[in-house]
This record gives sequence, C-alpha cells and structure tokens, in this order.
Amino acid sequence: QVQLVESGGGLVQPGGSLRLSCAASGSISSYYAMGWYRQISGKQREYVATITSGGTPTYVDSVWGRFTISRDNAKNTVYLQMNSLKPQDTAVYYCKAVVRGGREFWGQGTQVTVSS
Repeated sequence: QVQLVESGGGLVQPGGSLRLSCAASGSISSYYAMGWYRQISGKQREYVATITSGGTPTYVDSVWGRFTISRDNAKNTVYLQMNSLKPQDTAVYYCKAVVRGGREFWGQGTQVTVSS
C-alpha cells in the first residue's frame, strides 16, 4: 500500500507562484511514474503533469511553460512548481503514483485558489 500526502496549496493572486509537494510512504524510485491531476468542483479530474521513473516530464498544454514537475528520490517526494498562475488554475490538486504492475494510488488533494 502506498500513501501519498500533498501539501503546499493555498490562496495566491493571479501571476503568483506556489509549489506543491507530494510525499510518498515508499521509495518512489521504484514507481513507474508519478503525476499531478486537478479537479474543479463539478467537473472531472484532469491530467496536469507526469514524471517517469527516469525523470521524463510531460504536461497538459494549458500549463506548458508555467508548471514544472520534479522529483527527489532521496526524499520520496514529487513537486509541482506552478508559476504565472491564472484563475482557471483554481482546483483541488491530487498526486498519483503508478507502481510496477499498474496499480494506482492517490493522495487526498490540496486546494489551490488563484484570486485577487
């Protein structure tokens, strides 16, 4: 069983920055991939970014050039640096881990609100 705990959410003005963290209970170096998703109230959860065990990142087009996903295997933590935030980035952000064999685990989510 993998436990994921997100942190770093909050209220920020448009154009501001936040860094989300996702701390895993196990060794993330053994995971196939880790990623960030977000969900706006009343809508489906959507993909934001993924990073593979080899460190290859991918992003949804809407955050390309503004968000950066990274991982620190020594700390078993994945980060999402979010810059130039927009009101439409407001959502609950979730961390996901995909382990060998394809099982998926989710964190509890952290709220990000972009508003003036």
